[in-house]
This record gives sequence, structure tokens and C-alpha cells, in this order.
Amino acid sequence: MSDTAEVKTANMETNSALPPEETERLGGEIVAALKTVFDPEIPADIYELGLIYKVDLKEDRGVDVMMTLTTPNCPAAGELPQMVENAVASVPGVGIVNVNLVWEPAWSPDRMSDEARLVLNMW
Repeated sequence: MSDTAEVKTANMETNSALPPEETERLGGEIVAALKTVFDPEIPADIYELGLIYKVDLKEDRGVDVMMTLTTPNCPAAGELPQMVENAVASVPGVGIVNVNLVWEPAWSPDRMSDEARLVLNMW
């Protein structure tokens, strides 16, 4: 997935009966909130790094986030999921947020957006 727009839409799912305009607003604000979370050791946000595998906006406005880390030994493993939960929960209108840390599929640099590649000079 090298196309940034494809990555963004591929990560957002909804099982919601919310009006489409509300789903679109919440989805955009959730992505914006995710883009405020940075891995402390990497100068790119976790969304552009491809660490967010799935965001599921539910009918009750609850949000499930499936994410990974660059490595299971990541020093930020204890804090990044909480940072993600706090960021998404800060979006007005969002209900309960659940963050699930997964290791399959394993993260690879191929998941990074062009923006992250530019920031990290990884062309």
C-alpha cells in the first residue's frame, strides 16, 4: 500500500447506523487525532508509519483500534496504546475506545506512507 489515500481509507471501517456525514466527520477527526501520536524514537506519527491496522467506528460511537508496533521489543510498547486511546477518546462525540495491540501481520516499512518515507528519508 504505497498510496497514502488508499492506506487512509483501508484503515477506517464502520458498522455504524450513524448518518454518513457524522461517520465521515468522526472518521476524519479520529484520523487527525491518531496523527498527533508519535513514536518517541521516530519523528513520524503512528498513522503515517502504518502502525494503525484498523479503526472500527461502531453504532454506539465506540471505537476499536487495532494497532501494532515496529517491533515487539519497542521501548514505547507500554505507553503508545494508552496514547492512542487518549487521542481517540479526545475526539468530541466518540464513545468508549478500545485499543488492541496485535503482532500479525508483522509491521514492515512497506506499510509507511509516502509522507513518513519523506520525513525519515527512506526512499
